[in-house]
Parts: sequence; structure tokens; C-alpha cells
Amino acid sequence: MEEKKTSLLYRIIRFFIRLFMPHFRLEGAEKLPEEPCVIVGNHSQTYGPVAAELYLPGKREIWCAGQMMHWDEVADYAFTDFWSFKPRWTHWFFRILSRLITPLAVCVFNNAHTIPVYHDTRLISTYRLSIESLRAGSSIVIFPEKNERRDNILYAFQDKFVDLARFYYKKTGTALCFVPLYVAPKRKTLYFGEPIRFDPTAPIAEERARICEALHDGIVELACSLPEHTVVPYRNIRKRDYPKNIPYEVYTNEKTCC
Repeated sequence: MEEKKTSLLYRIIRFFIRLFMPHFRLEGAEKLPEEPCVIVGNHSQTYGPVAAELYLPGKREIWCAGQMMHWDEVADYAFTDFWSFKPRWTHWFFRILSRLITPLAVCVFNNAHTIPVYHDTRLISTYRLSIESLRAGSSIVIFPEKNERRDNILYAFQDKFVDLARFYYKKTGTALCFVPLYVAPKRKTLYFGEPIRFDPTAPIAEERARICEALHDGIVELACSLPEHTVVPYRNIRKRDYPKNIPYEVYTNEKTCC
């Protein structure tokens, strides 16, 4: 694949984001396989995708919501996904903000290292572009959380991203590795876990469940192995409600006692 040409406006935006966003260190990057792989991380609001764009090593393409690439879809999607959980009395403000960010979003998402993801028949184009990128030597970065709380580190995963490995195996005969990534903005670090290789001989439903569970456990293990710190969650909730990275049993006991 040819290197994407970016606009001057995007390069200016990227410069200022890099200037003001915390610089992320990398830990465990030696665990990344030499061949292209799928890196799966916690979304951590905007930190995950932005850190992946700015700081991940090597060639990579990041799955992003396709709606953020289309002028007429940004505002509704942005409000629903980013700000609909805010207090109702603030919704008027965030609806206006959703419209104001439309030009910026269209510029950023169409110039960054992104692959649009859809939840309709256009999903096949997501897999096709991803396979082309993998074959050209780029890893794929995915933040698959959805609005369903699982524990104090992660929300539940959408699991269809695992199908990428099935399609890639059919095209190339190579079994992809999935690598867990813990994004820790409060520690300004990206942590990589041990790779999990796709098994093409197993039924895809079993592989979805196995790989999602292994990735979840890998990310949680990375988070809970670190000194206590605040986790930036998937949902844009009040900062005072952000959880800690202490083990889930301890966290739930503390919440019960409070």
C-alpha cells in the first residue's frame, strides 16, 4: 500500500496534539512479533487511539468509527458516543460542540493512519482494507470496547474483530497474533502483553470467545500488576468516578463499603 498523503491542516493539528498531549513511553514492546499483528487495547476515551497514532512503533493502521470520517454523520455519532452520558442539563452544549468539531474530525480521521469500521454491509470493506494493510507490513490496532461495563479496567469487547484473523488465514495461510495493550494515561505509558495466536482449526465462535477472554485477561493483568493509579475508562464519565487499577474483587468491595 502507498503511504497516505496528509493535508497541511492535519500536520498542524498533529503537531499541536503532540505538543500538548502527554508523551507516552513504551513498555514490553519487545513482545510484539516481528510479523504484522493485531494490537488490541483499552480505549481510554481518546487517549488510546491518539497514543496509537503518535507513539506506536512501526507501520500501523487503526480501526476507527466510519461515521467520524463523514461530514453528515459526525455530529450525531460524536454526541451519542462521547457525551450522551453527561448530565442531561448539559446536553444542549455538547450537541453544539458535536457540530463544531465536525470539520476537525473529518480532517483528522481521513488523514491519520485509520481504517473505517462500520456495522452494516460495509464491514466487508473494513476487513479487505485491513488484510491489504497486513500484507503490506502494517499491524492493525483495535479498541473494541462497547458500552457494557465488565470490571474496573475494561468494558466488554465487541468480538467480530477476531474474524479478521480467519479471513487473513484464508488469504495467506498465516495465523495472526493478537497482542494485548494497556493504555495508562495517568502513567504516560503503553504496556504490551504476551501475544495470543489465532487457531484456524477451531470454530470461529470458539476463537472469538477464547481470544477476547485472553486479551481481556492480559490487559487486566497488565493494569493490576502496576502501582495503584487511576484508570481512564472507556465512557466519558465524571472524573471523580474514575476507577483505580486495584484487583476487581478489592475494587467492588470498596465500592460496596463506601
